[in-house]
Amino acid sequence: MRVLALETSTEYCSVALWQDGAVIDRCELVGQKHSEVLMKMLDTLLRKAGVKLTQLDGIAFGMGPGSFTGVRIACGAAQGLALGADLPVVGVCTLHALAQASGHDKVIAALDARMAEVYHAVYEKREGEWVTVCEPSLCLPQDAPRVDGVNWFGAGSGFAVHGVALGVRYAGQLAGSDAQAVPQASAIAVLGASRFAAGQGVDAAQAMPLYLRDKVALKTCERGQQTNERDGWQTSKQ
Repeated sequence: MRVLALETSTEYCSVALWQDGAVIDRCELVGQKHSEVLMKMLDTLLRKAGVKLTQLDGIAFGMGPGSFTGVRIACGAAQGLALGADLPVVGVCTLHALAQASGHDKVIAALDARMAEVYHAVYEKREGEWVTVCEPSLCLPQDAPRVDGVNWFGAGSGFAVHGVALGVRYAGQLAGSDAQAVPQASAIAVLGASRFAAGQGVDAAQAMPLYLRDKVALKTCERGQQTNERDGWQTSKQ
C-alpha cells in the first residue's frame, strides 16, 4: 500500500510517502509560503520515489487544529489531488500526529493557539493502538483537562509558550516534554495508512478541516479582558 501525506498546519511544510511500512519525507520551514512550495515538494518527493499519483492507494492530510490558512491549504490540496487521481482521503488530527512522533506511549499534546490558549488532546497507546484519553479541544493552559497517573510526556509548541502554566496544571505527572515538536507529514502518513487499512478512507469531497476556534481574532476589549484574567491567574499563583 502507498499513502501520500501532507501537513501545513504550522510554519513548517512537510510531505511524506508511506510504502508498505517504509516512510520517506521532506520538511521545510516556510513561514506562510505553504501554497508556494507544497506542490513542488510533492512533485520532488514522488519523483524521488518513482511513484505516480495514480499508483497511490490514498492521501492523508493534517486536518488541524492549527493555522486557519495552513489547515485549509492541506485539505484543499488533498482534495484536488485525490479528485484528479480518483483516490480516497483521510484527515488526521495534528495533535494525534504529535503523539505518534513523540516516541512515547502517554502523550499530552498541546499546540500554541495564540490568544493565550492552546489546542490540547491526550493520547495513550494501549496494546499497540492509540486511545484518545481527552478529545481535541481549545482551552486556556491553566484549564487544560486533567489526566490520571504519571509518566506523561508533553509534546508541542504549547509547552514552549505556556510551559509554566501547563507545568503547574500537570505538576508531578510529566516525565518530560518536547516543546519544539511540530506535526509532521511522516506521522500523518503512518496514522493515515492505518486508517486506510481499516477501510476508513472517504471520498475527496468529504474531506474537512478540524477547526476548534470560530473566531480568529479578538476585539480590543476582549484582548484587554483576557490579559486581565491571565494576569490575575498568574498573580494568584505567586
